Amino acid sequence: MNLRPLHDRVIIKRLDQESKTASGIIIPDAAAEKPDQGEVLAIGPGKRDETGKLNALDVKVGDRVLFGKYAGQTVKVDNEELIVMREDDIMAVVQK
Repeated sequence: MNLRPLHDRVIIKRLDQESKTASGIIIPDAAAEKPDQGEVLAIGPGKRDETGKLNALDVKVGDRVLFGKYAGQTVKVDNEELIVMREDDIMAVVQK
């Protein structure tokens, strides 16, 4: 991947959603909602405050995060759908 996010932006790859329910019913792709979890692939250097000091991001590459359904901008790179969003759009980091 040849993307380097700027400022407080992060690049996220959506994680595949389970296509089968607990009872074994298979959900077709057309009926499945987009998952709101993803893995952070790249992060920017951070955002500068009013004094010019660089504030580093709280997330790091490899983190599994939760974000809003319509957050960020979808881009296609190397036939892979990625999301570019600001760190502010990330709601939580999923702890393992």
